[in-house]
Amino acid sequence: MTARSEDSAETWHEALFYRDADALLTGTVPFVEEGLDGGEAVAVAMPGRNLRLLEKALGPVARAVRFVDMTEAGRNPGRIIPGVIADFADRHGGPARFIGEPIWAARSADEYPACAVHEALINEAFAGRGLRVLCPYAVRELSRDVLAEAEATHPVLVRDGGRRPSARYRPDAVVRAHNVPLPAPPGAETVEFDMRGLTAARRFAATRAVELGLPAERRDDVALVAGELCGNSVQHGGGSGVLRIWSASGHVVCQVEDGGRITDPLAGRKQPPPTQPGGRGLLLVNHLADLVRIHTDSAGTAIRAHFRLP
Repeated sequence: MTARSEDSAETWHEALFYRDADALLTGTVPFVEEGLDGGEAVAVAMPGRNLRLLEKALGPVARAVRFVDMTEAGRNPGRIIPGVIADFADRHGGPARFIGEPIWAARSADEYPACAVHEALINEAFAGRGLRVLCPYAVRELSRDVLAEAEATHPVLVRDGGRRPSARYRPDAVVRAHNVPLPAPPGAETVEFDMRGLTAARRFAATRAVELGLPAERRDDVALVAGELCGNSVQHGGGSGVLRIWSASGHVVCQVEDGGRITDPLAGRKQPPPTQPGGRGLLLVNHLADLVRIHTDSAGTAIRAHFRLP
């Protein structure tokens, strides 16, 4: 994955380090205006406060921009590439610009690794698309470790009006660094399944999720996620697996483990060709869950889907 020259078709992925509201607007307003002046489609996805700030600063031209509240659309970081950026870029087809702020101070420790992996995969996901992506980072609110990883996931850095290549750009290393075993679930209930137990496992997950406090209207979401994950285990993970479900930190959590291995880091973040049968299970999981965490290695795979409690 490499940075592109400005007139090439490669994705240009930049991190904007800002200290205050003025610095945020100094870095984002010209980015939007240049895109609109050049006939490019422009979308902005940031937390509500910054979203409203930029929309007001743009004035009348804001009507030509698509604004998205990242705290909702990007609540699950695994949903941002397929459901926010690709959805926007595919609708327009031609040159496009996107401002995305997926990491803010209120992101939890569970959410951050998925955010970092998301940032690391943008260039690979949109190679050859001619998409320009600018990602703001609030330097006074985020930790040094988060800012250091921003330098590793963005080939171009913007700070105080200056732009430079990142000497620390190592997106693959960030993906590897966050592919770690998931912490053992506290007090999880466990069901083993194979082909004959798929229906029972799906029903168990949906029923138990509601018993743990999830609203009844989300029961079908849990059933679909459990069904897709367990089905993948049977088809690709050795024919069987283990389903675990519990509640913690304001979420109902459903985890499926099997002996398979995921080799494509973009699995669940890209739409397969229309002619390809299957391959959409993880995409659906990312769409329905509020957070998805994955650990995969030669010993097997664990996929953890979080559903936010009221």
